[in-house]
Amino acid sequence: MLLIRASGGTAMHGAVRADLARSRIAGPGAGDPRRETVVLERLEALASGRGHDDLAERLGRIARWLCGDLGQVEAVLAATADGTGHVRDVVHHLLDLGGKRLRPMCVALAARAGSGFGPAALELAVAVELVHTATLMHDDVVDLGDTRRGAPAARHVFGNAASIFAGDWLLVEALRRIRFAGLPGLLERMLEVVEEMIVAETRQLEGRGRFNASLDDYLSIVRGKTAALFRWAMAAGGRAGWLGKTECAALEEFGSHVGIAFQVVDDVLDLAGDPSVTGKALFADLREGKMTHPMIVAASRAPELTSLLGRAIAGDPSAAAQALDRVACTHAVEESMAFARREAQAAVECLQVLPAGLARQSLECVADAAIVRRA
Repeated sequence: MLLIRASGGTAMHGAVRADLARSRIAGPGAGDPRRETVVLERLEALASGRGHDDLAERLGRIARWLCGDLGQVEAVLAATADGTGHVRDVVHHLLDLGGKRLRPMCVALAARAGSGFGPAALELAVAVELVHTATLMHDDVVDLGDTRRGAPAARHVFGNAASIFAGDWLLVEALRRIRFAGLPGLLERMLEVVEEMIVAETRQLEGRGRFNASLDDYLSIVRGKTAALFRWAMAAGGRAGWLGKTECAALEEFGSHVGIAFQVVDDVLDLAGDPSVTGKALFADLREGKMTHPMIVAASRAPELTSLLGRAIAGDPSAAAQALDRVACTHAVEESMAFARREAQAAVECLQVLPAGLARQSLECVADAAIVRRA
């Protein structure tokens, strides 16, 4: 990722205000019942179909409660990059594929734990999704990925250069929106988060092709690569909802635990997911030489795997097949899911400082959903 200085003036603020005005004029959910249906389906799909009907029902209630908030987010995202020509085509190739929108939902729920989801929270919710989208576009270039969310990756359709420039544009637009939200310190915090993500991704890149069974190293990368943006989303929502320092700190810690749980489940899905649901081929992380939580656990239980995985990462297909069979025998997937559940429980415990109510219950539900999702 490129870290680009936020700059601009009256014209920039006018464009941001225009987007915000469109979302206000449109009203909650942008007045489009199809958009509200999409919000409901995304959240309910996190838990349905795997014996988690109660959780799916709770997520459905959250979606109905938040459909106005998230509908506004979708309306602003739909208008993103208007007037930018080819940049808009590249940006919307990925944005229009949707995604779970978990990070904007975290902003909305954190804000609703306080004074509510207002204009500042809307800007921050959009910004965090733009940053997330930018990182995905850049990741696909670095990883030479051909698919994303079950469709051809932007780099595959438009080329690497266009994907990089579109990702950079998204980062700048996100920083603009954070600045326009007007809450002191959040722009600086996002710059720190972007730096954390760059450092973590660089460390992961340096380790490719080498087998590193250190759980501490793995968690250090995950805290920067995945959890940092969840932390920012929760803290930003709390600030937008005018919560106190204690509550915002608790929300930030919640985001850290949820982010770690989310990444560990991603690692499990790489080994045991359904490609038709995840939109990604199995064992993609192994083929890219990335260390995952189940692989690290398996190596600690079967030391002979270290050599086998090293050969697999180096591109030996027979070693990869043997390694995957051996990993299954170690029950590492089950241990990784247990670890993710512990992180989710730790996240829930962070919420005790918040006032009881639907916002807190909903955040607890988000922590549960992070570990039972199929994609």
